[in-house]
Amino acid sequence: MVNADIVFKFFPDLSAEQKSRIEQLYPVYKEWNDMINVISRKDIDELYVRHVLHALSIAKFVDFKNCHTVLDIGTGGGFPGIPLAILFPDIHFHLVDSIGKKIQVVTAVAERLQLTNVKAEHCRAEQIKGKYDIIMCRAVTRLLDFYGWIHKNTKPDTEIICLKGGDLVEEIYEFKQKNKQKKIKVYDIPERIELPFFETKKILVIT
Repeated sequence: MVNADIVFKFFPDLSAEQKSRIEQLYPVYKEWNDMINVISRKDIDELYVRHVLHALSIAKFVDFKNCHTVLDIGTGGGFPGIPLAILFPDIHFHLVDSIGKKIQVVTAVAERLQLTNVKAEHCRAEQIKGKYDIIMCRAVTRLLDFYGWIHKNTKPDTEIICLKGGDLVEEIYEFKQKNKQKKIKVYDIPERIELPFFETKKILVIT
């Protein structure tokens, strides 16, 4: 599905500028994906559901009202960071990946869409300095490992958000054994976005 209308169905209050930027995502990613394969060939035509809506689903469960800075680790081609940066133009997004060609694409997309609130950086999570209001990732690694990477970048009230799928019981248990003071909320995306693709997809929020 290369039509952005599926996004507008679930996010009907977007401004004309936001809608325009979301509509530009497919042609821009298609153009770059033909040169640098950052999204699987079978996924590119499902960009709006599998990548854009998946990223934006976070905003259905998490309140960004008091958020000023977001770190997106292992952003790949720019997800979830790029769609959320469109949704929240007043929040600064720092998108990081250890693979240079992916950051090349993220930088190009941000420039094409004139997303001045996006900074893309080619580096490893361990190298990142500074602290953030929200730190997020999409299926990068196990929770315990991820927290080890980014703990240094958290403030007392930082929210850690992970897009995950499948059975997470063991992974959550492993994390809680080492971080008993932390709270984890698990949200089922189909509660707010009822589409077959999200059937087993979840959002984990660690505070």
